[in-house]
Amino acid sequence: MSAPTPIERSIQRAAELISDADSLVITAGAGMGVASGLPDFRGKEGFWKAYPALAKAQIGFTDIACPDTFESNPKLAWGFYGHRLNLYRNTQPHMGFRYLRAIAKQLDCGAFIYTSNVDGHFQKSGFPLNNIVECHGSIHHLQCHQTCNQEIWEATKFTPEVDEEYCTLTSQLPTCRNCGGIARPNTLMFGDWHWVNWRTEFQRARFHEWRETVYRPVVIEIGAGVAIPRVREFGARLNVPLIRINPTDSQVNRPADTALQMGALETITAISKRLVDMGFVENVPEQKP
Repeated sequence: MSAPTPIERSIQRAAELISDADSLVITAGAGMGVASGLPDFRGKEGFWKAYPALAKAQIGFTDIACPDTFESNPKLAWGFYGHRLNLYRNTQPHMGFRYLRAIAKQLDCGAFIYTSNVDGHFQKSGFPLNNIVECHGSIHHLQCHQTCNQEIWEATKFTPEVDEEYCTLTSQLPTCRNCGGIARPNTLMFGDWHWVNWRTEFQRARFHEWRETVYRPVVIEIGAGVAIPRVREFGARLNVPLIRINPTDSQVNRPADTALQMGALETITAISKRLVDMGFVENVPEQKP
């Protein structure tokens, strides 16, 4: 029998950390959604591949994901955000979300999510709403662009129609329920001083209350980038064992931590199967065709 490879040893170490924990803090960045087929916005090339109309106009991610665009060209701004809203609504989260739920069910105190993703896929996968922090907000919620008040409301009644060739909204713009002006997504944008953040702050407060009730948490960080390191920094500040999953930036600095230079779905699947072998998880849900 051959000796285990370094990756196999890291998978084993990650499984042991989880099996010894009473709770899981799942910190997730954009890399978590790539396996579901969501676009990767890292670098202009990846962004422009997903939005060729913006590539043709030489409009980058930081330019379109900006409150000023809702002022200067709201149809273009909502062409981008409307396409994303439809994409997130129509995309099924990958099986890794189900694997994590199965693992969390075996832990005494379950799991809490901290994510910079605005896609709502943890909720869509069945994680409890009260156990999720969306640190950049949610595209499934709206607010007034002019912040005439602090109201946040669900976007369920808004079905954007988008001309993808031109990245332009062809249906009516969503409007504020109070002043009738343009509504925007309740997400933190670049150069954004008007994001209404009380919903996220309530989520943070619930996390801190939960954190006081757990004793042996483990952080599993998935696909969190270094360009905007908010998710990585949050997990590190908890000062508990960390499992870092990232195909490009997986380095860790403490002996207690474990690095896995792999993609999200591949790694979560491998850890889940190892936990099954250890008898910690009863079974791993089968991949849907």
